[in-house]
Amino acid sequence: VQLQAFGGGLVQSGGSLRLSCAASGSTAGLGDMGWYRQVPGRQREFVALVTRDSHVNFADSVKGRFTISRDNAEKTVYLQMGSLKLQDTGVYYCNAVWFGVNYWGKGTQVTVSS
Repeated sequence: VQLQAFGGGLVQSGGSLRLSCAASGSTAGLGDMGWYRQVPGRQREFVALVTRDSHVNFADSVKGRFTISRDNAEKTVYLQMGSLKLQDTGVYYCNAVWFGVNYWGKGTQVTVSS
């Protein structure tokens, strides 16, 4: 199982960015998919999650600004980020649960500038 994230980059404060993450492997057993982020010196933190039935959950810090969605047939999860703030800067990691096991992508850098 491999997860490949796309869409990171440099964006100005207040701007938008869309991340996507494609998973390899069978759709059978694929459960929750989500995103986490990490900045140097800090622990990885939860950003957003979408269940197989498209129920969503967000960190308080991104509620109202980020949306998450998934395409089960394509095994892809999307994170639409809006009204970006400097503190949204970090490496964003895709996460997926397969048959109860957590898998992680390599991460994609998001940098928000003033």
